[in-house]
Amino acid sequence: MTLYLDLQLASKAKDIPSQEQFELWVGKALAGSGRDETELTVRIVDEEEGLELNSTYRGRDYATNVLSFPFEVPDGIELPLLGDLVICAAVVAKEAAEQNKALAAHWAHLVIHGTLHLLGYDHIKDEDAEQMESKEIALLQDLGYPDPYGDRDV
Repeated sequence: MTLYLDLQLASKAKDIPSQEQFELWVGKALAGSGRDETELTVRIVDEEEGLELNSTYRGRDYATNVLSFPFEVPDGIELPLLGDLVICAAVVAKEAAEQNKALAAHWAHLVIHGTLHLLGYDHIKDEDAEQMESKEIALLQDLGYPDPYGDRDV
């Protein structure tokens, strides 16, 4: 599979993973998707932009960890564009610290989580959440990271 990942660094954070790490995590989430070629953007933002986007697109008045914007391909057009992920670096760091998680493990989880959303996975219904979370756990364990949901049953 060929991956074209446009990494946009619009954050002042110092502890952002490398292009190679993002490619590894996105590639892991895409494995088995049946896609020969995939293009997506990962934009790393600070809280101000994260808040603005979450407010505009989800009606929530806070910066969230990851937002997924799937690309809807118009009928009759073939493009490998999957969509965009927007990740707020400050929220990722804050959550990792609060949850006593390694920062890299939390980044990996959120990149995989967001990429699965772009592939059509969701967690609104309990049964869909179980399927998505089980996939996340398995992919993260393949990469050597612990279960991001801890002791919860999924």
